[in-house]
Amino acid sequence: MLRLIVIALVLLAVTWALRNRRRRRRATRDARRFERLASLQSLRLWARLPDELRDTLVARVEDFIERVPFTGAGGLTVDDSMRVRIAAQCCLVTLGHEGWPFAALHGITLHPDEFVVRQEIEDEDTGVVTEGYEALSGQAIESDRIVLSWRDVLEGDAHDDGYNVVIHEVTHFLEHANPGGDQAARAALEAAREELGRALDRGETPLIDPYGAEDTAEFLAVAAETFFERPRELRARHPTLYVLLRESFRLDPAEWPNPTQ
Repeated sequence: MLRLIVIALVLLAVTWALRNRRRRRRATRDARRFERLASLQSLRLWARLPDELRDTLVARVEDFIERVPFTGAGGLTVDDSMRVRIAAQCCLVTLGHEGWPFAALHGITLHPDEFVVRQEIEDEDTGVVTEGYEALSGQAIESDRIVLSWRDVLEGDAHDDGYNVVIHEVTHFLEHANPGGDQAARAALEAAREELGRALDRGETPLIDPYGAEDTAEFLAVAAETFFERPRELRARHPTLYVLLRESFRLDPAEWPNPTQ
C-alpha cells in the first residue's frame, strides 16, 4: 500500500512539474510576442499601415524571425528588437502577396556599419575585367542571403527620404528568387530607367536615386524604396511607374492612412 502511495505521489509531482514547465514556456512565448509587437509598433512604418495589413505584418514578422536565421558580423550581437526591425521591412514588401516568398533565403548577416567586399567590374565596351574592393551598405548574395549594415538599417527607418537599404536588398532578393516576370512590365520599367538617365543628363534633380540609372535591376530596387518611402510624391511625379509598382507589389501605399508623402 505504501508503495502505491509513493508511486502516486511521484506521478503527481512529475505531472505538476510538466504542467509548470509548459506554463513557463507559454508565459515566455507570450512575453516575447508582446515585446515583438511593442518593437513593431515603435517603427515609423507601423503608423502608415491600414489595420488589416498590420495584422498580416504581425503574423509574417513572427514567421520570418522563426524561419530565417540572423547572424552578427564584425563583433555585432543581434538581439530580438533588431530582428523585428529588419523582418518588418522585409515582410512589408510582400504584404500584397500570399504564400511564403522567402523559401530560398538561408539567412541575414548584419554588420555594424558598411562592409567591404571584393568586386569584379567588366567594362561593357572593352570587356576588360577590373578587380577591386568596395564598401557596401547592403548586398543580396546569390539569391540565398542578405547582408546589411546595421547603421544603414537605422538610417533607413529614421527618415522618409527614399532611402531604405532593407527594402532595396529584399527587392533584389525577390527579383533573383523569381526571375522572369511580365515582359510588358519589364519593358515599362526599362523605359522609366532610361527616362531617369535623360533627366540626369539634363542636370535635373530626380526623385528616384540616380543609382537606379545603372541598370534595370538597380532601378527596380531604388524605385521600390521610393514607392514605399515617398509614395504620394512618386505617384504625382511618375504616375505610370507608380501604377507599375502598385500592380507588381499589389499594394497602394499612397492611399494608406497617415502617409508622410
